[in-house]
Amino acid sequence: MTIFKKIINTYNNTGLIVRIIIGIVLGAALALIFPGAEWLSMPGTLFVGALKAIAPLLVAVLVSSSLCQKSAQLDRRFALVVFLYLFSTYLASFAAVSASFLFPQTITLSETLTTSQATPPDGLSQIVTGLLTSVIANPIEAISTGNYLGILFWAVIIGLALKRFASEATREMTRNLSDAVTQVVRWIINLAPFGIMGLVYTAVHESGFDIFVTYGRLMLLLVGTMLTVALVLNPLIVALTLRTNPYPLVLRCLRESGLTAFFTRSSAANIPVNMSLCEKLGLDRDMYSVSIPLGSTINMDGAAVTITIMTLATANTLGIEVSLPTALLLSFISSLAACGSSGVTGGSLLLIPMACSLFGIPDSVSMQVVGVGFIIGVIQDSMETAINSSGDVLFTATAEYAQWKKEGKSLPTFLGGTGKTYFN
Repeated sequence: MTIFKKIINTYNNTGLIVRIIIGIVLGAALALIFPGAEWLSMPGTLFVGALKAIAPLLVAVLVSSSLCQKSAQLDRRFALVVFLYLFSTYLASFAAVSASFLFPQTITLSETLTTSQATPPDGLSQIVTGLLTSVIANPIEAISTGNYLGILFWAVIIGLALKRFASEATREMTRNLSDAVTQVVRWIINLAPFGIMGLVYTAVHESGFDIFVTYGRLMLLLVGTMLTVALVLNPLIVALTLRTNPYPLVLRCLRESGLTAFFTRSSAANIPVNMSLCEKLGLDRDMYSVSIPLGSTINMDGAAVTITIMTLATANTLGIEVSLPTALLLSFISSLAACGSSGVTGGSLLLIPMACSLFGIPDSVSMQVVGVGFIIGVIQDSMETAINSSGDVLFTATAEYAQWKKEGKSLPTFLGGTGKTYFN
């Protein structure tokens, strides 16, 4: 066996998380040692680009292939996972309100702050209209632009049509195509350590540690609230649903999904990672092939936290008195807006002006807050994406395992049961 083959075998036989941690350390070290070597960021760019490129095709093929099989069905599990997505998003927004009241923050505003060229939505009606328009978008355009609502809609329609009219040979072809695309995803994910190394290099090289000095307290509140959601509120939801210790599942999702999402900073790019994790957890492909891409659109715990905390910090800066009923209304609006944040250019940050309008704060001020959001985005957006994306797998698995219990099946061994999963 050649040295090259030995290196490849050693690489493949080492756990993915261990390899990713090594990539993180190498990326940070290289950024400090070679700050001007821009080519070191290239692996990160290529990795995220590959994930974003394969994700729309993966969703379209997997959903249509799963639904066209004779045994395919979306049952009560799907209704439960949608409820868990929406309920957790509202709880996250409520937690952000509570944190802002306990630890009020202010923001240093300046006219020199730069903001995105994109314009924020006028209100919830514009967000809802945009989402509905996305659903019926041209399917080819939806795949090319990563419009997952449109991809899901047409994939479901085509899958159901194939289920009724396709021959067994056609069904077998769709299964083979689905398996082939899934294998490509596995190959890309296997190269994640190199991609993470490049992403860490870029983050350390471009942002450094200056942002922690200027906006440290605000970021601490954002990160602390998001961690509370991920490690307290979401586990509580899982525990009440499954009646078992939720942390083995929670920590697996954060480790396998959240860690990658933190560095890619893209829920869309993390869809292939999440689907691979669902497969390892032994979940039903008919279920997760739909719930995971849907979750990347409507499961927005981190976005709800960002919108709420940044809005209340703006109100505190301007000396606006915020009553408890108004704050609760804000949490409701923020949770609804967060569910549509993926359909707005700029994500959750550009929904801050809409939330600020609840307190009569003018756009000239709220857009400065958006500028602050872009400055701290290297931390805020990374944490937000990690919480959002890992939650997609967490609640999909929770709904699946809840159905197992109703049918008298045992939970997986890592949750205290005797059931098997494919998890390594």
